[in-house]
Amino acid sequence: MQKYFYIAAGGAAGTLCRYVVSGAAQRMFDTSFPAGTFTVNMLGCLLFGLVTGTFEDRLGLSPEMRLMILTGFMGAFTTFSTYMFETTTLIKSGQWPMAALNIGGQSALGFVCVIAGLALGRLIVS
Repeated sequence: MQKYFYIAAGGAAGTLCRYVVSGAAQRMFDTSFPAGTFTVNMLGCLLFGLVTGTFEDRLGLSPEMRLMILTGFMGAFTTFSTYMFETTTLIKSGQWPMAALNIGGQSALGFVCVIAGLALGRLIVS
């Protein structure tokens, strides 16, 4: 049960940070391009790599802190960082076709799923 507390605590902080960073970036760039989401996703990738490369690989990261930081905080801040980390892991292990499938599949199928969800939602309320 304690692990859920760590995830929830990290998630609450990640959600708030996402809201603040995304809003600030969107206002700063003042464009119709989703600069806030773009900024959060890129910052999330940098932070995920920094935390993993510094703490997990070098200094050790307790299971509780891993849950709080990587699953909770990063999961709420952006899942894009996990997606890119997993793709990087596939590439490092020489699984280029799987990495390409991960990138292409999630992007293309994600787009199709959003379109389908929008259509379904409109059908339900009409």
